[in-house]
Amino acid sequence: MCDAGSTIIQAGRDLHLSWPTVMDAFRAAGQAVTAAPLQPVQVLGIDETRRGRAQWRQNPDTGRWELAANQCHTGSVDAFGIQGLLGQVEGRAPSDVLAWLSTTPLQWRRQICFDAIDMSTTYRAAIRTGLPHATVVVDHFHVVQLANKMLNIVRRRITATLRGRRGRATDPEWKARRRLLRNREDLTDQQFTSMWNALIDAGAIGMTLLTAWIAKERLRDLLAVARTGADRHCIGQLRFKFLTWCADSDIPEVRQLAVTVDRWWPEIEAFIATGHSNAKSEGINRMINLTACAAHGFRNPANQRLRTRCVTTRRARGHLRTAQL
Repeated sequence: MCDAGSTIIQAGRDLHLSWPTVMDAFRAAGQAVTAAPLQPVQVLGIDETRRGRAQWRQNPDTGRWELAANQCHTGSVDAFGIQGLLGQVEGRAPSDVLAWLSTTPLQWRRQICFDAIDMSTTYRAAIRTGLPHATVVVDHFHVVQLANKMLNIVRRRITATLRGRRGRATDPEWKARRRLLRNREDLTDQQFTSMWNALIDAGAIGMTLLTAWIAKERLRDLLAVARTGADRHCIGQLRFKFLTWCADSDIPEVRQLAVTVDRWWPEIEAFIATGHSNAKSEGINRMINLTACAAHGFRNPANQRLRTRCVTTRRARGHLRTAQL
């Protein structure tokens, strides 16, 4: 069932069994794997995924509505090894992450050297409390994503301010919106020249956008030295160029980007030094979403977490295959 990607109800139809019978067998085989001891992990990845709408229930005694099922799940992933999803907990608050860490052995937690996350202050606070010896690493994808978001905000703001309306297909900044979000090395010389000249001809709007675009590219240049063995002098010089350009730009969004990068600099510097990312967490989140789509959603969060572990853990898939044989 795990390898075929079928749901519980489809497995029941194929085997001519009821849903409770198949689910009981699946739960027995799956829980035998989830109860197995965790193997050592060097790099732990933490990320959240949306499980569905939040569920509320009314307390019959007090009459107050209480949260019965959170809309998010937080997963912990072996970001450097092959174990896949190590565990999942309902919610994304620091207390939820700490609750899952408290269920793991102390010796296992001490072996974790790095923790890869997105730019979430919630997860950073949880790691500093539960894993104070581990180095927090910010995933570079989310840093670039923040810069691209800044570009879109600048484009919308200056269009509304200088043109007094939303962007239109005939506006040069609207035509260049997709190329502004692409990497410089992914643009051909012709595409880059066309975008650059069109924005310069657009006047103040184009010059502001190009200034913000250069800030994004200088940030990418700083992140690109990861895994290259660059020394501290080279990294410091690229960082100085980025921060100086943002400070001189006189664009509020660009300056705010520099402030955010400066606040997260220890975690960004850890990525540049180690090259660790949260890519495996993002890949596992995709598998979780595909599982939820195949099942047309889940009503029971516990069953959803069990199904998720079985499709994202290699050891679980092998165990369940043996159980089925």
